[in-house]
Amino acid sequence: MTDRSTVSHLLRRLTFGPTAAEVDAAARAGVPATLDKVLAPAGRATPPEVGAFRPGKEGRDDARRQATAALEWWVGRMITEAGAAEKLTFFWHGHWATSVRKVRSAALMLDQQATLRRYGAGGTGPLVRAMLRDPALIIWLDGQRNTRRAPNENLARELMELFTLGVGAGYTEADVKAGARVLTGWRAERTGGPATLVARRHDPSPVTLLGRTGTFDTDAYADLLVAHPAHLPFLAGRLWARYGADTAPDAATTARLVARGASTVAMLRALVSDPSFVDTRGRLVKQPVEWMVGAVRQLGVDPKRGRARILGGLRALGQVPFRPPSVGGWPAGTAWLTTSSTRDRLASGRALAALAPEAVDGLAGAARTDRLDALARLLVVDGWTARTRAVLAGAADDPRLLLTLGLASPEYAVH
Repeated sequence: MTDRSTVSHLLRRLTFGPTAAEVDAAARAGVPATLDKVLAPAGRATPPEVGAFRPGKEGRDDARRQATAALEWWVGRMITEAGAAEKLTFFWHGHWATSVRKVRSAALMLDQQATLRRYGAGGTGPLVRAMLRDPALIIWLDGQRNTRRAPNENLARELMELFTLGVGAGYTEADVKAGARVLTGWRAERTGGPATLVARRHDPSPVTLLGRTGTFDTDAYADLLVAHPAHLPFLAGRLWARYGADTAPDAATTARLVARGASTVAMLRALVSDPSFVDTRGRLVKQPVEWMVGAVRQLGVDPKRGRARILGGLRALGQVPFRPPSVGGWPAGTAWLTTSSTRDRLASGRALAALAPEAVDGLAGAARTDRLDALARLLVVDGWTARTRAVLAGAADDPRLLLTLGLASPEYAVH
């Protein structure tokens, strides 16, 4: 049997909050079989029919209801799916950060998510090609304003800086301007339908782009980006920041990930199999979505019954899917470890504990001296520091309070 802490660490990083039973099963199966199972493609995702955007006041009200329906569906899916695919979709959502607040169409946001699901596990070439035609991204980054007479550089700049190459990694301002010209003419409508290239708005002139001179279309531009020597190391760094540690991997680790990263899933497998991954325990702060979804899964909270508490908790904690604050996505690391966030985790933990009578009864059924260990097993925490243990011991007579404090503990927030 594989060491339980080994598979706990692997599952905490690859999935949304593994349960004790899932960790037990992984320990019996071993690491290779667990990776095969967890990294397998997910079943088909069938989002709700949210309807098309309609202009006007009534349309805005509809848009808000549709956005809520999309949010409820996705958070519910995060809770019910045990594999890595859902968390990878959330990774890509934070990477190609697009907000429904500006797009104002839940249908377009769900279409974008379908693109992330379809291409996100494979090589990045098809994904970048598809995203450059994505209506939600085009609206979000003002691509529909990018015309031959008035080039708009927003999409081209963020494409290289945030999505494919990294800040200042092998491109110049001239490349940004050239990329913007290549992307001129794309139009997208909130009412739905695919993006279209309007010939009279497009600039077909030759450009010099990333060291190549010629006439490029959108696909050729995407192919130049994914073939650039900065692209795969950049992707390795972004995956490491979400699945490894809050400090950048060293050059040797990056090189190993790139060498084995024929696809995103292959790079993920390489990441959690790398010798350096063992040393990342306790070095990654959970994002609020990871914290909330994991807690709901581990406590066995009914997502439908707890819907209002779950969504309200995410709003309070500051991370709501489909609503990243900027094109740079959500903050990371210690930005989530403020005094106010600790208070919010306490409040959300208290609300979730009230919705988890079986989990509370399970702790109550353990001997008082065993309750801290039972809590660690329930929350898939490897252990408590002396300071946390002292705080938890003071609540051992009150299982609901004990569970609340465990959810708000540093050991649960940082994994």
